[in-house]
Amino acid sequence: MRYFDSIIDTVGNTPLVKLNKVTQGIKGTILAKVEYLNPGNSVKDRMAVKMVQDAEADGRLKPGGTIIEGTSGNTGMGLALYAIKKGYKCIFTVSDKQSKEKMDILRAVGAEVIVCPTNVEPDDPRSYYSVARRLNKEIPNSFYPNQYDNRSNSAAHYESTGPEIWRDTEGRVTHYAATVGTGGTMCGTAKYLKEQNGSIVTIGLDTYGSVFKKYKETGIFDENEIYPYMTEGFGEDILPENVDFDLIDLFIKVTDKDGAVMTRRLAREEGLFVGWSCGSAVHGALEYAKEHLKEEDVMVIILPDHGTRYLAKIYNDDWMRDRGFLERRTFATAGDILKHRNGSSPLVTISADASVGEAVRLLAGAGISQIPVVEGDHFVGSLVDSKVLAKLIEQPEIKDATVRDLMDKPFRFVGLDNTLDVLSSLIDRENRALLVRDAANQVHILTQADLLLAASR
Repeated sequence: MRYFDSIIDTVGNTPLVKLNKVTQGIKGTILAKVEYLNPGNSVKDRMAVKMVQDAEADGRLKPGGTIIEGTSGNTGMGLALYAIKKGYKCIFTVSDKQSKEKMDILRAVGAEVIVCPTNVEPDDPRSYYSVARRLNKEIPNSFYPNQYDNRSNSAAHYESTGPEIWRDTEGRVTHYAATVGTGGTMCGTAKYLKEQNGSIVTIGLDTYGSVFKKYKETGIFDENEIYPYMTEGFGEDILPENVDFDLIDLFIKVTDKDGAVMTRRLAREEGLFVGWSCGSAVHGALEYAKEHLKEEDVMVIILPDHGTRYLAKIYNDDWMRDRGFLERRTFATAGDILKHRNGSSPLVTISADASVGEAVRLLAGAGISQIPVVEGDHFVGSLVDSKVLAKLIEQPEIKDATVRDLMDKPFRFVGLDNTLDVLSSLIDRENRALLVRDAANQVHILTQADLLLAASR
């Protein structure tokens, strides 16, 4: 039998997946390391396990203890899974900008979650950093991993993520890109890869509102660089000890919007249902790749987590539009549909006094599926080919009856300014088409085919 002793033993050995569509026009091979296939659905599982195991080994965490950590959600999940295996209690502090899904997931695996304000200084007693440190001092037999400064964080990636990338690319990796938050994923992996090949280019992805890029380029910690941003999981207003700037060749900043839009593209174009920071990582890395990659180059990008953490945000159209990340849709109108028609063929109608046989020949000859029924200048009914066929099969003799005896209610008239969403709601099984008068008082028919064509433009 082949099985794992616990879910924790499945951490690591995530696959590299080639990006194909979002990389159009870019030279080289772009590979994504899909970290949401870890059991806690994120790259943070790796270092969460390592931090706790190292604390157990040196006595900082004892049986029956409590793990207390400030987290954006993903590290907490990895810690909680390990705590389930070993019987520890978990208390996590999170900032109020984190998605509700992250908080709900942490509670689902038995953790206590304390929500703290985002827009306060790191050393403010209300910040999620400060609250975690205070609880660690107050609660006996508790362990505060402090992922930002705990070197077990970087060590986890030096021991696993880096070797996996080197192994799976057969040493052909030339560029490595990852978002930088605590610095563990970026720097632990970069350290291993650069030891294998010092010419590998390491690219850190930062966000606007974070201090990393300017600090790397100038050595100045500029508080003016710090301001609120929406992206979760990377960028910082502090300098964690796990961020080794010597291991990061350059930083690229990514806006909240660019990261969000690329996240949606990865789901729709690559089948990768990933989190917000994944889109940020790919957008920034591809901006670099457009200018610098050659055909023989191999770039590996870390995709940190899963899309389930962001259902109410990134994958919610209303949320995206409210923040200007998606354009609000402007629907075509009935007038627009008429303008796009090739030529202006006259409306085909049939008299209510014509025979059903005449109507059938007219439908077939004109190649249409529905026809308005008129009496003088008035629209008094409608015929639809499928309904006529059904009645002819049931009563063949009805072909000699008048259209008046067989017709349905007339098609509805709509205004030229009615938009596509309204038009589509008016067409159903009982009302197969719509009628509209143009500026010259000519009547035109709008069918479902017309609406489909307009929607696809």
